[in-house]
Amino acid sequence: MTIKQLEYVVAIANFRSFTKAAENCMVTQPTLTMQVQKLEDEIGIKLFNRGQKPLVPTAAGEHFIVRARQITRDIDQLRDFVSTDKESVSGSFTIGVIPTIAPYLLPLVLPKFIVDFPDTHLVLEELQTADIIRRLAAGTLDVGILVTPLDEKQIREIPLYNEPFLLFGNPADTVMHHDHISANELDSSKALLLNEGHCFREQTLNICGKSNESEFQGFEYASGSLEGLKSLVKQGLGYTLVPELSISKEADADYLKRFEKPEPIREVSLAVHTAFSKEALIEALRDTIQSVVPEEFNKAHHFKRIRWRL
Repeated sequence: MTIKQLEYVVAIANFRSFTKAAENCMVTQPTLTMQVQKLEDEIGIKLFNRGQKPLVPTAAGEHFIVRARQITRDIDQLRDFVSTDKESVSGSFTIGVIPTIAPYLLPLVLPKFIVDFPDTHLVLEELQTADIIRRLAAGTLDVGILVTPLDEKQIREIPLYNEPFLLFGNPADTVMHHDHISANELDSSKALLLNEGHCFREQTLNICGKSNESEFQGFEYASGSLEGLKSLVKQGLGYTLVPELSISKEADADYLKRFEKPEPIREVSLAVHTAFSKEALIEALRDTIQSVVPEEFNKAHHFKRIRWRL
């Protein structure tokens, strides 16, 4: 059994294809296939059901692949430890960002980051939280930018900032006549929500105390976009909550109210696998992000952190 064979097995499990795995490992498909066959012969286990498309591991193969991932990850970490690259930010990295952060944070971060770190190539993907967690564990994602805490043993969290929730409501609604809003004043039946899978949805429900999601005023609208919810609010069809970075102070000013102290906030963090060792990249991302978000996001002390997992 060799490290290279384990790397081939992990690649096949990731891509569900011998051809794509070979391309990723930069070897010919016959070479990769032969090495995996040798490994299977040595351990006496069939690792993949070759008759199925896409390729899937056998039951025994699933257990083997979990251990192979850990071993190859540890080897990568050891290589980084003895390499000067550990302190370098150069290279290509895949970053997953949840949809309620990506369109508002990335336009602030990327112009500065690509100037400060020209040798770094970031591959950015909008992903829901569950997908980021799964891909960090599988080793197909380097970094996540999402809402924490996650409470996942294999994932390390690096807090970045605390972002307040704001009420986005129609000026004609009586609740908007107050200087500041209390969550107890909100009619939960009028809350407009993102569709399931978004952690922001769960946080909105936690703040609004919405217990029966089917009770609403004549329609249901499952949206994946905060901008879509804002459009409905502007037509007088309820209210929603928005993160502060998502607002336009000019276009949205009449529709916004802050909550009374302590304000509800979401904790935004970097997330990496515990075996991830590129500390220089983590520091570069953290420092850049903290330098472009409003200063009060980093300094506010009187707030109420809203969890999305109970």
